[in-house]
Amino acid sequence: MTQMNLMRLSDLSRDNMYDNAGVYNPSGNTAYGYNGEKVGTVRDALVDPSSGRIRYLILDVGGWFSSKEVVVPVGDARFDDSGVYFDNLTKDQVRDLEEYRYDQTYTDTHFQQTNERVLRAADTDETAYRERAYRTPDRLQLLEERLTVNKERFKAGAVEIGKHVETRQEQVNVGLQREEVVIERHAVTDARPVDGAVLGAASETVRVDLEAERANVGKQAYVVEEVEIGKRTVTDTQTVTETVGREVLDVNKTGEVRMQDGDTTTSTTMTDTDRNNNGRR
Repeated sequence: MTQMNLMRLSDLSRDNMYDNAGVYNPSGNTAYGYNGEKVGTVRDALVDPSSGRIRYLILDVGGWFSSKEVVVPVGDARFDDSGVYFDNLTKDQVRDLEEYRYDQTYTDTHFQQTNERVLRAADTDETAYRERAYRTPDRLQLLEERLTVNKERFKAGAVEIGKHVETRQEQVNVGLQREEVVIERHAVTDARPVDGAVLGAASETVRVDLEAERANVGKQAYVVEEVEIGKRTVTDTQTVTETVGREVLDVNKTGEVRMQDGDTTTSTTMTDTDRNNNGRR
């Protein structure tokens, strides 16, 4: 059998050597082993360069102070939204796996001689194991649209605050004093003689100055009110309505088909279209 050199999935994606729309990329997922114990992280995958089909997963199983990457056949993995699970892989098996080196070229049969002795049980048929171990997973991702609402600030309006002068007529009653001349005349009952004649006497005038008060009107400004100007934020709830779509799974079965759903295997001999609106079988 002709051997084929494998390539890293990241290299194929970077070089645009294939359409990756139908290929599941598990890079970055946490890897769990026997009893759900964390064994490392999936860093990359080795794939068939002609089709992009995954053959091996590259696991980073190093610790805080060490670094080691190993490869595990993709068929030994169980994929879940929470990570990649190797239900039969123990930490001892991880330690015994051959270390992967990025500067080395690997063929599709290279690890059959090295890692299978660790991963394949002695009582397991070699052909049956390889058929399962190198079966590439197909994962169909169902998409669902969800509304995303962003908020932006805009100038909704403005308020101008100023002041102006209003006038009004105001009357104030003020008491003012003034002086008046008071003339009192008294008849003399006991007449007294004076010198001289009346006709030849000089005229006499008495001057009396009178004082009075007058109102001097002035104006004085007083503070009668203070106005404080500020802003506050209030929250209003607005309902946004939009149409969204989602993908649902369509399964068409024709003829003698055996389908495995979890732990259940079903068989049918007739044409049957199964539409699952929840996107799960």
